[in-house]
Amino acid sequence: MARLTSLEDLERYRQEVLARRDPKKPCVTICSGTGCRAYKSEKVAHAFQAELEAKGLAGKVDVRRTGCHGFCERGPIVVMLPEETCYLKVKVEDVPELVAETLVGGKVVERLLYRTDAGEGVVHENDIPFYKHQTRLLFHDNLRIDPTNLDDYLAVGGYGALAKALGSMTPEQVVAEVKKSNLRGRGGAGFPAGVKWETTRNSPGDERYVLVNADEGDPGAYMDRSILEGNPHSVLEGFIIGGYAIGARTGYVYVRQEYPLAVENLIGALDDLHEAGLLGENILGTGFSFEILIYRGAGAFVSGESSALMSSIEGKVGEPRPKYIRTSVKGLFDKPSNLNNVETWANVPLIISRGAEWFAGIGTEGSKGTKVFSLVGKVNNTGLVEVPMGMSLRRIVFDIGGGIREGRAFKAVQTGGPSGGVIPESMLDLPVDFDELTKVGSMMGSGGMIVMDDNTCMPDVAKYFLEFLADESCGKCVPCREGVWQMLQILTRMVKGEGREGDVELLEDLSTTVQDASLCALGQSAPNPVLSSIHYFRDEYRAHVEEKRCPALVCKALTSYWVDPDKCIACGLCKKNCPVGAISGEKKQVHVVDQALCTKCDTCFQVCPPKTRAVTKLSGQPVPKPPEDLAVRAAKGKKG
Repeated sequence: MARLTSLEDLERYRQEVLARRDPKKPCVTICSGTGCRAYKSEKVAHAFQAELEAKGLAGKVDVRRTGCHGFCERGPIVVMLPEETCYLKVKVEDVPELVAETLVGGKVVERLLYRTDAGEGVVHENDIPFYKHQTRLLFHDNLRIDPTNLDDYLAVGGYGALAKALGSMTPEQVVAEVKKSNLRGRGGAGFPAGVKWETTRNSPGDERYVLVNADEGDPGAYMDRSILEGNPHSVLEGFIIGGYAIGARTGYVYVRQEYPLAVENLIGALDDLHEAGLLGENILGTGFSFEILIYRGAGAFVSGESSALMSSIEGKVGEPRPKYIRTSVKGLFDKPSNLNNVETWANVPLIISRGAEWFAGIGTEGSKGTKVFSLVGKVNNTGLVEVPMGMSLRRIVFDIGGGIREGRAFKAVQTGGPSGGVIPESMLDLPVDFDELTKVGSMMGSGGMIVMDDNTCMPDVAKYFLEFLADESCGKCVPCREGVWQMLQILTRMVKGEGREGDVELLEDLSTTVQDASLCALGQSAPNPVLSSIHYFRDEYRAHVEEKRCPALVCKALTSYWVDPDKCIACGLCKKNCPVGAISGEKKQVHVVDQALCTKCDTCFQVCPPKTRAVTKLSGQPVPKPPEDLAVRAAKGKKG
């Protein structure tokens, strides 16, 4: 495309793009985020192109690879426009039928629709329970945008906010608008973005930087990756606006190397922006110049911390440094620097184009706008969900997530990733925002949300998170390096049945020390999973220490497997599938587990018929001896 040299040029070109497009023209959109690519969405896209060619429909039907739709476990997701007919788990072999029935015949292929609990098919994506309770501001355009096509972004109004900022607002007015919106950073701390922008802008110095934190390190979290993959221009537009407002000429995107698709789409978007005159010298003829550089991180969790990230860009080891002076005053290369994460920057164009009052009208008193969560764990519908701040945990878990898998009971949800905290069932109606989560001992973090059912052991969960944090600790400060490791040792012996009197209290003492004395926020928040789980599930910890019992029947060292003679029907499945030959029994005989040989692999429990559920887990009690008369007991069970 020709270089755009004025604000008028941008608007003229946008109108040309819209004029070339027929909104009524059929279009097959295929989710091509990393999640759907793992389900072979690229092959599905190729199959559509080939089938349309074979049927003489090429040119009459568009095929568009889009960004993530969020409902990743049901991918590949195909939405046919303009009717917005949504098909889930589409395979290559489904393509001929979809072309013949829907595109040619105008009929819906029922078997590929989402089905409600009542078995009814749902035709449109927005009517699927997973989607209809969401407020999708950041993910709204993913359905219609090919992230590699700048025209697609322009067609939905893209870079209109940048034109507005450069053409009719001073930098101070842009900062004031962001402050007025009360946008808080989505990366974890929830610090007001506008205040940080203002501090950076007003800090002394003739050079300042802006940065995108795309070093998303929480296990199971991929919100930022999906935004960068699916709509990179939304982030870049907000970033350029931020550079203008803060007075920066250079911006850095710090993205982890293991996000190859995000990096690829980002590089392509930057090339397109340079060619269009939307990046570089004298953007749109306004006199504002801005350049963006990409820095690929090696994937260390600690590099998501602001000072560690900046050290990494400077070519040093990615370690936190003392913040005697805030990075907004003395950050990257000792210059005033403003760091926000991907989701924060993506909100900026919406605020500038629609106004701070509109944005502030969404959410709660202290937390405005929407938040994207990675909803995972023991919940029926997993994926990325975007909801207004203040939506209750209950609505997120049950209305959007579809409740707990296999009809089990909800036990807790961990928010904020490995540095967050667990929230019990009694707080399911808690409105989710920055302040409410902090009050109950958890945190928003970057948006991880892990749902747990009643089969979850809290000391074991705390141990899992500490293993991650101990492994990812940079080791620079003693409280984090040694404190977290010592806490992990206590939890490890606890789940092994070797807990000692006073271990729970010792965990609390160590947690306080680590919180108070660690150098960076990652160390200071590391004890959160331990403290919150002790606070809400203290009895479970005490059971492990005092009774050598795991109430959730998860800890192997504290759990035994036993065949209930009153239930065993001698089907032999447990014996047949036991990998170590620890189960004995013949036809019409109660089967018996040899406790000395059992490795507690859980196989017998898994294969035991649900109707009998003879294989039983025991904890904190001796395993009953086998009955003397095996045959009689087994025969009765089978007849019953």
